[in-house]
Amino acid sequence: MTLTQPAFSAATLQIDAEQETARISASLTEYLVRTRRRGAVVALSGGIDSSVVAALCVRALGPDRVFGLHMPEKESSDDTLDFSRQVSDALGFDSVLEEISPILEAAGCYRRRDDAIRLAVPEYGAGYRSKIVLPSVVDSDSFRLYSIVVQHPDGSTTRHRLTPEAYLGIVAATNFKQRVRKMLEYYHADRLNYIVTGTPNRLEYDQGFFVKLGDGAADVKPIAHLYKSQVYQLAEYLGVPADVRNRPSTTDTYSMPQSQEEFYFSLPHQRLDLCLHGKNKDVPIEQVAEAAGLTVEQVERVYRDIDQKRSTTRYLHLPPVLAAEVAQISHDLR
Repeated sequence: MTLTQPAFSAATLQIDAEQETARISASLTEYLVRTRRRGAVVALSGGIDSSVVAALCVRALGPDRVFGLHMPEKESSDDTLDFSRQVSDALGFDSVLEEISPILEAAGCYRRRDDAIRLAVPEYGAGYRSKIVLPSVVDSDSFRLYSIVVQHPDGSTTRHRLTPEAYLGIVAATNFKQRVRKMLEYYHADRLNYIVTGTPNRLEYDQGFFVKLGDGAADVKPIAHLYKSQVYQLAEYLGVPADVRNRPSTTDTYSMPQSQEEFYFSLPHQRLDLCLHGKNKDVPIEQVAEAAGLTVEQVERVYRDIDQKRSTTRYLHLPPVLAAEVAQISHDLR
């Protein structure tokens, strides 16, 4: 008897890794030819997305035309640099360490962030650590608001609701981290006559999980069409080190360990991939619920959250607006 796959399941997101790699590689090569650039800069976070982008660039251009940047700061995870160096070592391309804490200190990143935290936690100061979190998207229909989790010097933790002023101040300050990194990426790209790569996967790109003119700025975004589970498939095919493939996804932005799920997506990527794909393809919601291990009501909540994030982050995707049309020379870079 032949067993058939369910109409919609995790297998729906299986890709031909060899074919996808060839397609992306051709796109990267063609872009370099059209822009007359010599190679690609990749910012390495030690995470799966930047590692796969680096591996794709090496496959397309060769290791001699890929340049990596390791850019930790004093609040980065202790193992971030080790993971990112595993990638550059395994793939055989040159890289440089740019420790960005001094730039962030000079810009007032940490001071401004702590001032915003003190709007909710007045005693916050030296010896404290923190992260901001969202409630689960599937647990209820209640309006979800950000809270800050604070670790006190004695090791105890408390949770505090953030006012809009405090939340916006914290995010505005931490966005320095992504923008400083991008500044350094373009410095190295300019001196080498290289392009700058972006590393968002489809979940991040679709749902606005990036900083405008920070990690959202790039010349090419090779994996923005791929769901996170598909990025993991490419990682295995391309030989990304197993330690990196097995590392949980993290924002690596706040002083306490923090997953992307608790900070923004509120759902594991395996389930959110299926929900987003099912919504995009108009798959019957009952099939999506079964595949994702959720109830229909929970999937409906996820869909509402997807729509809300698309609406509230649309600004991040918009180009600058001109007050009047300006004639431009066409370079035919489409």
